[in-house]
Amino acid sequence: MGIQGTEVAKESSDIIITDDNYASVVSVLACGRCVYHNTQKLVQFQLTANVAGLLINFAVAASSRQVPFTIVRSIWLHMIMDTLLALALTKDKPTKELMEKPPAGRTEPFITNVMCRKLLAQALYQTTVLLILQFRGEAMFGVNNKVNGTLIFNTYVFCQIFNSLMQGRLRRRISLGIIHTDKLFMGIIAVAVILQIVTVEFLSTFEDFNLWGVCLGIAAISWPIGWVVKCIPVPQKPIFHYLKMKMN
Repeated sequence: MGIQGTEVAKESSDIIITDDNYASVVSVLACGRCVYHNTQKLVQFQLTANVAGLLINFAVAASSRQVPFTIVRSIWLHMIMDTLLALALTKDKPTKELMEKPPAGRTEPFITNVMCRKLLAQALYQTTVLLILQFRGEAMFGVNNKVNGTLIFNTYVFCQIFNSLMQGRLRRRISLGIIHTDKLFMGIIAVAVILQIVTVEFLSTFEDFNLWGVCLGIAAISWPIGWVVKCIPVPQKPIFHYLKMKMN
């Protein structure tokens, strides 16, 4: 105890309750778990976006010696993902649900099997559809190379926006009610969408308004994919445990 405790007890203690209230321990644990949970969400989101972007750039550069995302677009992508969307994913407050979960052990991996399952599914989907647009988009929609590049860029951004909407909770079921009632979260997402629309309309070229529907439709498909993937069982032991066994 910080007030009634002796100096000897304070010096030999690992944790000191400064207000002598045991309820403060619960608040500290809830905040700690919330920070851990929010960090997991952010890492899962960033890994999904970066793995997909890396695979797309590598595949296109290896086949056509070009990159789908220019330097300016890459900077804009990082501004969207590392500021607005990252802020939206890290502002959750402690909930009762977090306290009902078992604590994470010291040796438990930070990236869980559930995170890997969703990460791989979303990254593979984004990579597949964007590569199709890269190599078949001009013929499919009758556009030139410049418009097709804007289509790929806009689709990739909206894929990350829809993906951030699914990051609400790292759990098996999706509760859209949490998203709709979180005004700050939805406000940040709205700002990101508006900035993206302004960027595309004023700095790029979209000759057909229907292309916006294509971008949104492709990005929205990530939601049903996320629901289906949640039904796929994952092993209890961390995937890194099996890799370690093979290495030994």
